[in-house]
Amino acid sequence: MTRTGNAGRLGEQLFERSLGAVACVSVLALAAIVIFLLSQALPLLQERPLADFLLSTEWYPTDDPPVFGLGAMIAGSFAVALLTTVFAVPAGVLTAAALHCAVPPSVTRFLKPVIELMAALPSVVIGFIGMVIVAPWLQNVFGLPTGLNLLNAGLMLAFMCIPTIASISEDALKNVPAAMREASLALGATRWETLCRVELRWAMGGIGTSVMLGISRAIGETMVVLMVAGGAGIVPESLFDPVRPMTAGIAAEMAEAAVGSEHYHALYAAGLVLFLTTFVFNLLAWYFTRRFSLKGV
Repeated sequence: MTRTGNAGRLGEQLFERSLGAVACVSVLALAAIVIFLLSQALPLLQERPLADFLLSTEWYPTDDPPVFGLGAMIAGSFAVALLTTVFAVPAGVLTAAALHCAVPPSVTRFLKPVIELMAALPSVVIGFIGMVIVAPWLQNVFGLPTGLNLLNAGLMLAFMCIPTIASISEDALKNVPAAMREASLALGATRWETLCRVELRWAMGGIGTSVMLGISRAIGETMVVLMVAGGAGIVPESLFDPVRPMTAGIAAEMAEAAVGSEHYHALYAAGLVLFLTTFVFNLLAWYFTRRFSLKGV
């Protein structure tokens, strides 16, 4: 083998080892986060039954003795995520379908970067819009005592998630083999039938991944729900009830919790539950990618 070939081979090996080192660093960082959360949450979990901590809806850190029940915050987090899904998934997928087959390519080349830039909007800006514009509008239209509620949080988080879902879904539709599209059209299917029965089915892996990533972002979002969800630690019974998701509860109380106190460890236990929840959503996104993306449905 020539010197040039040896140098190229050494360069490839160095590049592969560098990628492996970076991957190891990422895994170690993730493991360190889990270990740290466990170390800070265990003092509380050893003193209180896990079922009571997860299912109780009472959270009163200033009582004597303090009461820590995460049930209402968990219900608030999942209620916000469910409402966000209802709003964001149809809008995101339909936007992707429109960009893929209904909008002229010249317009798509302009709209796609704009949509991707919307995904980079700071969450505090979106929360500010929810407080200043959406909350008064909801309050006036529905005659509510406050516009800071579950519906406001769902709308703002959907606005945050739609660009992610639309962008990734449009990329998935674009990657459908042209031969399948052309074969469907050649057999007499309309463009709409081809989209619904062929392209969406083939791209379901990428679409599922986009949905999971968008919803996991909604579950892990802090600033928006802290500003527009209302902050009430109750189980919501309607769209107009204020809620307090786990992220908002942790952000609102961490600065007030004394280091090493029971309140401090309870907040870290809530952070551990939140981490595991988002981790499950990321695993589901990985599953959709592995299950569908390479071979369609």
